[in-house]
Amino acid sequence: MKKAIETLKNWFQQEKRNFPWRNSPSPYAVWISEVMLQQTRAAVVIPYFERWMKRFPSIQSLADATVDEVIKMWEGLGYYSRARALHEGARYVVAHYHGKLPSLPHHLQKVKGLGSYTIGAIRSFAFHQKAPAVDGNVMRVISRLYCYEEEIDQQLAKKQIQKKVKELLPDTEPWVIMEALIELGATICVKNPQCEKCPMQEICEADRRGKAEQLPRKKRKEQTILLQRSVFVIYHQREFLIQRQEGKKVMAGLYEFPYFDKETTAPSFYPGKLHKKQKCKEVKHTFTRYRARLFPTIWEAEEKKEVEGFLWASSEKMKTFPFSSGHRKIYQELMEEHANLTYRKF
Repeated sequence: MKKAIETLKNWFQQEKRNFPWRNSPSPYAVWISEVMLQQTRAAVVIPYFERWMKRFPSIQSLADATVDEVIKMWEGLGYYSRARALHEGARYVVAHYHGKLPSLPHHLQKVKGLGSYTIGAIRSFAFHQKAPAVDGNVMRVISRLYCYEEEIDQQLAKKQIQKKVKELLPDTEPWVIMEALIELGATICVKNPQCEKCPMQEICEADRRGKAEQLPRKKRKEQTILLQRSVFVIYHQREFLIQRQEGKKVMAGLYEFPYFDKETTAPSFYPGKLHKKQKCKEVKHTFTRYRARLFPTIWEAEEKKEVEGFLWASSEKMKTFPFSSGHRKIYQELMEEHANLTYRKF
């Protein structure tokens, strides 16, 4: 095993991808990058990470920002609860640790949004501790390496795999091997494994038994829920009617146009007279386990009426608001096409 670990280390040093968070792995940079990388490909994260670090170069600057500013910088990455947790976590770190991320696990556990993987990654990559950071990539590598045939979604399986990872980490530069395992799972030991390129092939039990493609085993995914939504873009002169989602909704903190989760031909909720101007093309929007089809129509209000739960905002002001991805597409297409509309220029 020691020889295989050395081979893995050499492979990683030669083949590792160049990422901005690897060039300067401060505790804050590791924290932000690891949260962004959850559910998101590294290539997608790079520009978001760079913009984020330019706008919020420190934990203090993140804590000082408003939640709307934070979500706006996150706009497009999805799973917005991550952004809200980062903001809340930054404020906690400023209040309790003078703006410096702590290195001890029992302290990190108190920071909003930090789970076992992120804590392990911060301890390993930022503080160079011997700490397992087990994400989906590592789960896949370890399940194949040991031909682990239990469902890896189970808590017992997660604990057993975490224990295996800790046993693999050497006393000398354990963080290198930890990151190498993640890199291996992201580039070689992928869903359709490239076993012939793997530096760990000689000791891989799943490859020896011809089971690499069958592992890891997981529970069946929850069924995707299909939604059809009628979206009403209502404007008066240069202002639009929008709403900010509140509470614990999936889209909490994001802005959207009025919509209904069913086929509705007219926005009857509006207390004033409306004139239908245009039917727009369908927009598709996928989030968590939902797949939504949005059907937008544009309406002009004769009078600007106040509607409970909604606000009026100019198109310029709306540029600063964080929108859910589907409604952002509607807004962007609207702004691109408005110059060609004959009835009014917004």
